[in-house]
Amino acid sequence: MRKVLKIALGAILVLAAGGYAFMHSKKPASAPPADITIEPSESRVARGKYLYETLSDCDGCHSMRDFSRFGGPVVAGHKAEGTMFPKEFGLPGDIAAPNITPDRETGIGSWSDGEIVRAIREGIGRDGRALFPIMPYPAYRSMSDEDVYSLVAYLRTLPPVKNRLPQTRIDFPVWFFIKSVPRPAAAPVPQPDPANRPMYGEYLVEAGGCADCHTPDANGRPDPKMRFAGGRAFTLPGLIVVSANISPDPETGIGRWTERQFLEKFAEYKLYAANGSPKVGPEGFTLMPWLKLSQLPAEDLGAIFTYLKAQPPVKNAVETHPGYPGQK
Repeated sequence: MRKVLKIALGAILVLAAGGYAFMHSKKPASAPPADITIEPSESRVARGKYLYETLSDCDGCHSMRDFSRFGGPVVAGHKAEGTMFPKEFGLPGDIAAPNITPDRETGIGSWSDGEIVRAIREGIGRDGRALFPIMPYPAYRSMSDEDVYSLVAYLRTLPPVKNRLPQTRIDFPVWFFIKSVPRPAAAPVPQPDPANRPMYGEYLVEAGGCADCHTPDANGRPDPKMRFAGGRAFTLPGLIVVSANISPDPETGIGRWTERQFLEKFAEYKLYAANGSPKVGPEGFTLMPWLKLSQLPAEDLGAIFTYLKAQPPVKNAVETHPGYPGQK
């Protein structure tokens, strides 16, 4: 009997080792980077700056920020140098938002344009590994070709900053499942038509990653039944904020808001963006990029509002600052 048990245990160990080896060797779905050279025209750089700084808030993850001030403005000289996400975020491992300045040693200065495009839209690093999807590349798949090119053109203009970060280390078994997230780009994506307000609003919401923050997780994935309902908690050392319900529920979301009220809410922060935001405590901490989004054109904010109001309402009362009621 003992011999049989030993044989069975040995077989289980062999199978487990084989399974682990298979998972480790499995590569994410990917295609070679496009062999392209992006022309850095003035209009492209301007559009790329709008995408990077305003709509998609790339600084939100890739720059050092001063969270003692409202909105966490970028610390001068540390733009796009990369950061490590704090342990308090509860991520499965040590996750880095990499240096995306043109520094050739520690940033993306030696990357080809095609490699940068592939990372943004397909979630594949230069070394072929799957990027952790806190980088919202699943949403960026729908970003137009021209907008991605503009983003790359703008990234090339940033001052290089030498800042070497530890490589991302994802816990088992999450690192295996992450490999299934990347997907090669399919057909070319055209530029959206701003005249089609609902469709343009959807495009802006995707590029802005609104659903990523305003949808709570269920079993490690965004809960589709709670899309835009808020309730996702974000924690930094000594700070916590919960995302608001931006579904059109009339009681707990934005269902009773008018477009004018929506625009005025963002306009409240224009002076902070222009003159510098004030010091705040835990009661005023936010990861919502008010300072950046306050710079969106009224036409874009209106399109976003039109799209959000057309989504299914979800009743979900949210306390955005637990322990500090009444704060936004």
